[in-house]
Amino acid sequence: MSVIVIEFITLDGIVSDPDGSGGTPTGGWAFRHGPETVAGDKFRLGSVLDDGVMLLGHRTWQLFSRLWPGRDDPFSARMNAVPKLVASRTLTDASAWANSQVIDGDLVDAVKHERRDVIITGSLSVVHALMAEDLIDEYRLLTFPTILGTGERLFPAGGLPAYLECLSAERAGAAVLARYGRAAR
Repeated sequence: MSVIVIEFITLDGIVSDPDGSGGTPTGGWAFRHGPETVAGDKFRLGSVLDDGVMLLGHRTWQLFSRLWPGRDDPFSARMNAVPKLVASRTLTDASAWANSQVIDGDLVDAVKHERRDVIITGSLSVVHALMAEDLIDEYRLLTFPTILGTGERLFPAGGLPAYLECLSAERAGAAVLARYGRAAR
């Protein structure tokens, strides 16, 4: 089992509001580069999406549950079919998006006991909680040629050090997809 974080990110490490749904002044920065940069399986999830489980925070799940079920292209069908775990202290009903269930109990325990690969998209509070427990095995970052100067960062100041190795890097439209995994210990 691996825990894989996938994020749209700016050159200065900002991950907040890439689609503009958060209503921030700089929101929508990822989508300014056109649909070819953000559409489809840009994170090269492949069989991980077919055999794994997605882990989403409450807000990301709510956004996605309004977005994905109405789409019918092949990638959307895979997104709708994948099992989804929702980390939330307040959400009780996850029936708005097929194959979703709210985590019953502690997030960290749920991840530690999961047998499938776990894919976390967005959901910064979930990512930070798992970072604090050193549970992230891989980061797949789609880095956009944008500098915002303000916003929520993937790697917060004062966080634990992480030693990673670059597994791959390739151009994806206007962005660069880089995969980073744990360095040999």
